Amino acid sequence: MDHYYDMTSSNKGTPPQHDVIMRGRRTLEISGIKQVESFDNEEFLLETTMGFLVIRGENLQMKNLDVDKGVVAIKGRISALTYIDDQHGEKAKGFFSKLFK
Repeated sequence: MDHYYDMTSSNKGTPPQHDVIMRGRRTLEISGIKQVESFDNEEFLLETTMGFLVIRGENLQMKNLDVDKGVVAIKGRISALTYIDDQHGEKAKGFFSKLFK
């Protein structure tokens, strides 16, 4: 995981609505993205207006990125979507320590 996109400079004012639309486990369209923390062909880590979102799968690729609107589209074989809430700080810390070892 070696990529990073910061969308906070473009998204001023109220945060955009967060929606996740999956089509056939092959494509995802996600709005309300604050940052794309990292990604590779097996995992994406996104900061959304509703907390961190981890997307796991195979052959994952960023299909579209709209920094101004805070929208990303991902294609590949999607196997899991997991939210890590800010209110569960210890769980998030443990997750991140495992993720970046």
